[in-house]
Amino acid sequence: MLRGIRNASSNWLGKTLMTIVMGLLIVAFGIWGIADIFQGFGQSALATVGNTEISTEQFRQIYTDRLQQIGRQFGRTLPPDQVRALGIDRQILQQVIAEAALDEDARRKGLEVSDKEISRQIMSDPNFKGANGAFDPARFAGLIRQLGYTEQRYVTEQRNLALRRQIVGTVTAGVEPSTKLLEALNRFQNEQRTIDYVKLGAAQAGSIDPPTEAQLSGYFDAHKVQFRAPEYRKIAFVVLTPEEVAKWTTVSDDDAKKVYEQRKDKLSTPERRKIWQIIFPSVADAQAAREKIASGASFDDIAKERNLATSDIDLGTISRPEIVDPAVAEAAFSLKTDDVSQPIQGKFGVALVKVSKIEPGNQPTYDSVATKLKHDIAVDRGRAEVNNLHNKMEDERGGGASVVEAAKKVGLSAVTIEATDRSGRAPDGKPVTEIPQGVDLIAQAFASDVGVDNDTLQLGNNGFVWFDVLGVTPSRDRTLAEVKDKVEAGWRKDQISGRLMTKATDIVRNLEQGGKIAEEASSLGLKVESASAIKRDATTGELPAAVVAAVFRVVKGAAGQAPGADNDEWFVFRVTDVKVPPLDLASDEMKKLREGIQRSLSDEYAGQYIVQLESKIGTTINQAAVAQITGASNN
Repeated sequence: MLRGIRNASSNWLGKTLMTIVMGLLIVAFGIWGIADIFQGFGQSALATVGNTEISTEQFRQIYTDRLQQIGRQFGRTLPPDQVRALGIDRQILQQVIAEAALDEDARRKGLEVSDKEISRQIMSDPNFKGANGAFDPARFAGLIRQLGYTEQRYVTEQRNLALRRQIVGTVTAGVEPSTKLLEALNRFQNEQRTIDYVKLGAAQAGSIDPPTEAQLSGYFDAHKVQFRAPEYRKIAFVVLTPEEVAKWTTVSDDDAKKVYEQRKDKLSTPERRKIWQIIFPSVADAQAAREKIASGASFDDIAKERNLATSDIDLGTISRPEIVDPAVAEAAFSLKTDDVSQPIQGKFGVALVKVSKIEPGNQPTYDSVATKLKHDIAVDRGRAEVNNLHNKMEDERGGGASVVEAAKKVGLSAVTIEATDRSGRAPDGKPVTEIPQGVDLIAQAFASDVGVDNDTLQLGNNGFVWFDVLGVTPSRDRTLAEVKDKVEAGWRKDQISGRLMTKATDIVRNLEQGGKIAEEASSLGLKVESASAIKRDATTGELPAAVVAAVFRVVKGAAGQAPGADNDEWFVFRVTDVKVPPLDLASDEMKKLREGIQRSLSDEYAGQYIVQLESKIGTTINQAAVAQITGASNN
């Protein structure tokens, strides 16, 4: 838009028109005031529920707060069009109306909650407790401030919430799923079936002659939409991350060597030893054990004498700093492999220590780590530079520059994708490798258009992407000549699939008339396979989902068929066993199922009550006001 204004006002006629337009706007501000430019519909109510009025500003604040909460969950701010596409705007409106209806109901019923009870609920909230487990006023103030609440507004909201819970709790009290419902769900969820089956493949379809031109043309006409060229877009974009900045940041050897010296200890791998330790109550006991070892007893023998398990004496393979007792550490790292120490007076008693394995430490040279060090330094410097470059890019974009122009002025590299479809593939069908990961650039580009100023996309915690749509190639029907190979492959697959389905149908008919699945398989040169413990909601590596679904559509002893994962396979099966485990209401699985159903029923009851309540007390909504706040009026 800014580029359009700049271009429009670049000549004398454009400047004259812009002067007239701005003059009219100034006159409008003088007559009507500037407030309505931003509010659109003044102070009128957005909705009225009974005698409860929801103002436009009240809904705007609630809507903004909840979008921010959702944004924190997604890790990024959702653009208005995506919010509407997901139906979040309607969900928030419905929730606000429902809450207002319950608030109105509470007032009409004269329900109240005391200040003491609200205070108790807030102070017992675990989110507001400090390290000592008690209510922390500072933590409380900080958390509600992060959520956009003042203390007064938060207390009011909690009071309303408590009253709503009272009403909903009364409506849903005593809601319980019936045993019949639980039995039906238990059967549906836990019924297990066993089948014998054969899998038909392309070989069973027989030889298929190449298609004639008429067959190919007919197939192409019937499936033309499958071969249609998708819409393509030409996109220019700039990625700004510490890693990108690091690519063109030069780090000298002097700087890298300084960091190497600072990180020398962290870069090195310390010596590690497999250490065993036995604790004795006195020096005399330890010395006696040491003498037994010198006379031929093993360290394990001493441990067994003291009724110690392997886990009691094994310290593991550890480095010197990992040993808590300095005296033990000193002794352990002075021994040779398989040596046993003299008695050591440690923190936890007198100890004998044995070392069974030594893993030498390693100190890498500067040359061996120079490349990684330079990269790490460049990335660190890039983090500091990202915000500076971001601000420069935003300034250039705000001044009307395109992404490519802005990148050139700032010193960043712009990437241009000549053509990509919605799936991120080029016209040759191969994935476009330049697309940055961690941001839905393609979806955003297809939601935009040529000449549109697009919002900056957030990439992780410290990255940004700017993009422009440079061109749009509309979707079109391809000619048969363009996709002849693909059309022929599709025709062949359909021929195979059709033949396999016909053959499978014949086999099922034979089985229903008393035939044996083993005989049918043998006649086709196939073998019978079995699968057991099949559940409705489970897919196995051997059986595709379509087959599992078909298995549960027939009774025990019956035969059935279903396509495989691709056109060149088909399954024929017979159900040989059906098991339904008895209903165990005390099992953890059924308790969870019961709780889930109870929640669903409670939600349904509460929803019906609120719908009836809204209708009874009367609800009106200013849809124009809603559209302006949610951005729907901009479409």
